[in-house]
Amino acid sequence: MSRIVDLGCGTSKRPGAVGVDSNPAAHPDVVHDLEVFPYPFDDSSFDEIYLDNVLEHLNDVIGTMEEVHRIGAPGALVRIDVPYFRSRWAAIDPTHKHVFTVESFAYFDPTHAFFDRYRYSRATFGLERVSFNERFPRRGIRAVVARFANKRPTAYEERLSSLLPLDELTFRLRVMK
Repeated sequence: MSRIVDLGCGTSKRPGAVGVDSNPAAHPDVVHDLEVFPYPFDDSSFDEIYLDNVLEHLNDVIGTMEEVHRIGAPGALVRIDVPYFRSRWAAIDPTHKHVFTVESFAYFDPTHAFFDRYRYSRATFGLERVSFNERFPRRGIRAVVARFANKRPTAYEERLSSLLPLDELTFRLRVMK
């Protein structure tokens, strides 16, 4: 059976997951502030880790990813949903501290050319997939744009994103240990 944790679950905890949130009113399984390291779990505790629209609210992305790496089992799936930097929703929320592009997690992927450029962390993740608007399918031109962006994310970001911005990015990473 897969061991699953939903970090920053709020009131919408994933079924079968251990829900973690700093707000006791959300009734998480574990009340913990994700800004406080270490998280209250042993090393390699989880096979699946979810951060659904939470990472953009945290101060320390690198520290958070190091904790995700620590609590993730080797090969664990990590799914991160964040607002896309071109989306108006990324800037409208004053609690957002970070924005994300299609290559925001290249920093942690040893197969990416950027990986060895600056190394402030030893946490490594393999990037399996980045996709746009998975949870918010659109009709019309936005649906066409999302299909193109999901096939060629870098081309979309470089050539079309300023004209036809999408809303959300989903990253699927694998813990490398």
